[in-house]
Amino acid sequence: MKINWGKGIVIAFVLFISFILYFVMKVQTNHKYDNELVVDKYYQKELLLNGQMERQQNAKNLTEGIVVTTDKNSVIISFPKAFDYSEIKGKVSLYRPSSQKLDFETHISLSSPRLLIPKSSLADGRWDISIEWNYQGTNYLNKETLYL
Repeated sequence: MKINWGKGIVIAFVLFISFILYFVMKVQTNHKYDNELVVDKYYQKELLLNGQMERQQNAKNLTEGIVVTTDKNSVIISFPKAFDYSEIKGKVSLYRPSSQKLDFETHISLSSPRLLIPKSSLADGRWDISIEWNYQGTNYLNKETLYL
C-alpha cells in the first residue's frame, strides 16, 4: 500500500481527532476532575434575583454600612454602630469559586457589633462573602470579594 499526501493528511486528522476524543472522554469519566455547576439549583436562585436586588439597595441606602476587614487571625465583619447589634439576625455565606467543597455558612449571632470568622477555617485565595441580615423587619444584603 502506497501512502500519498492525501492519505497522509487524512490519517493525521483521524489520529488528531482520536487523541482529542480520548482526553475528552477521560476527563468526563474520571471523578478526579470535578465538573460541577458554580451554584446548586442555579435556575431557582436566578428567580430570586429581584428580592436580592431590593435587599442590596436597602444596604446601599444606609449611611453607615457593613465593613469587611482582615487582621492576622480573622476576618472581621463590622455592622453599623447605630444599630442595636442584639437585634441583628441573618447568615454569612462564604463562597469559594475554585472549590465548592470549601463553601460554608455561619449564622449571625452577635455579642458585639463585630462578627469574627477565624482565618484557620479559610484557605488562601479568593472568597466571595454574602451577608444576608435583618434588622427590625428590614432585610439587607451585602456582597464582598476578599483575597486572603
